[in-house]
Amino acid sequence: MKIVADEKIPYIQSALHQLADVVVTKSGSNITPEDVHNADVLIVRTRTRCDRFLLQDSNVRLVVTATIGFDHLDVKWLEQNGIQWANCPGCNATSVAQYVCNSLYALQQERSLNLPSATVGIVGVGHVGTAVYRALRKAGVRRILLNDPPLETAGATAPDEQPWSTMSTLQTEADIITFHTPLTRTGVYPTWHLADATFFEGLQRQPIIINAARGGVVDEQALITALLRGRVRDTIIDTWEHEPHLSLDLLAKTFIATPHIAGYSADGKANASRMTLEQICRFMGRPMTFPVEPPPLAKGIRETGNTVTDALILYDPRLDSQLLKGSPDAFESFRNNYPVRRETF
Repeated sequence: MKIVADEKIPYIQSALHQLADVVVTKSGSNITPEDVHNADVLIVRTRTRCDRFLLQDSNVRLVVTATIGFDHLDVKWLEQNGIQWANCPGCNATSVAQYVCNSLYALQQERSLNLPSATVGIVGVGHVGTAVYRALRKAGVRRILLNDPPLETAGATAPDEQPWSTMSTLQTEADIITFHTPLTRTGVYPTWHLADATFFEGLQRQPIIINAARGGVVDEQALITALLRGRVRDTIIDTWEHEPHLSLDLLAKTFIATPHIAGYSADGKANASRMTLEQICRFMGRPMTFPVEPPPLAKGIRETGNTVTDALILYDPRLDSQLLKGSPDAFESFRNNYPVRRETF
């Protein structure tokens, strides 16, 4: 058994060496057809495009991406060629929710946002959108609009049996709109450039726009125009349309700009690594016996009893934003060398 894995997937090295005779780890963006030629299992993150070019002459029979999203996998080609694949749905949902809430807490501190009284629109109410909804409720937000046409069409019930809202309602009534959809270009409800020029022209309340989904969900040039025209009040951007190459214009105009790390809490990473190992063990027909736990909090971190203060002690996204704005060319380095971040004390 040979496993090739992205070197930045944490907490699993020991388990991989117990599962396989040969383990090769590399930077995800540098994994080549030669690397996977005689591999059985490939473990990736978003920087490895898994398609015919990479895998057509390989022995790989299982691809696992330690991420929620899987638009970097050519799923159709994998299935046509008998290669099993798996992602890790919901693994970092609470991490993204932490990112969204704490970014809004920062706005509340610096730019007079009254979060509890704001109307928040959530676009995409899967694992992540639901976690964001729960976190916002805990933060005291009283009115949350939920938009997810695929789920609504399928007859799904929204969290707390809230009514589904149209995008038009969010454009008219929301003070904050946060995106948590997958990136899709086809089908009945494609999300590529879901927030386009037409979307921004329809905004009525100069909302704050948050994108912690995928870069292509928001048309960045249209967003820049909306900011210049006063259609949008502020932006919080974690995912970028042309990663790792950023729009410096949008970067300069964004309140919090981060290098695709919203889901990078140690808790979320541990969840993804655990789910990855479970998929491999299932593929091998053996029990999952490998505990995966995030490291403890740094010594000296203590609760104060103030909800906002304590949340920002655990994680203040402004620190990540300062680093990226100071060195935008280090986007990948910031992602690949991310410090330990915990969700709870």
